[in-house]
Amino acid sequence: MSRQPTRREATHDRIVEVAARTLRRNGYAGVGVADVMKQAGLTHGGFYAHFESRDALLAEAIARAGRDSAATMGQRVAASRSRGESALRAVVEGYLSDTHLSSTETGCVVAALSSEMPRQAPTLLAPSVERVRKLIALVQRALPEGGTKEQAMVIASTLVGTLQLARTLGVNAQGKAMLAAARHALLAQYDTP
Repeated sequence: MSRQPTRREATHDRIVEVAARTLRRNGYAGVGVADVMKQAGLTHGGFYAHFESRDALLAEAIARAGRDSAATMGQRVAASRSRGESALRAVVEGYLSDTHLSSTETGCVVAALSSEMPRQAPTLLAPSVERVRKLIALVQRALPEGGTKEQAMVIASTLVGTLQLARTLGVNAQGKAMLAAARHALLAQYDTP
């Protein structure tokens, strides 16, 4: 039987969840402590009872956003396999979906933040780099037998770059066409029976 979280743990988790959504929506600079605490239904003064600094909150938010995305992708892969489809198809179609195009608050943290990652303090760069590594590992596990890490890196970078460019074009015919073109190209090249 699993233990119920304490009130403090539940509050901490709520703050991190709000910060993870805000981080994906607004980027690193767009996450203010006062705003996160207000959205979590708490006062600004309670922040330091949970975190030593804003960067500590952001590091946890990056990890949380990554875990949430990985869980969603894991569900897609399981559903795909139950239909007799490949794990790679589930990853590519899920990542380059119209839903992911419009869901910046709940989507992949790597796509949301990758252009900002290199400019962050080491305390934020490390969890960001870990998210990139985990995305590559997820893609590598989804590849058909014999798939290489190099292939996974190419696919992961294509997924992230395509989603970023499609979001720039907008949630419209152009953005959706970009996603469709990349889906088709990736599956034609890497999803071999």
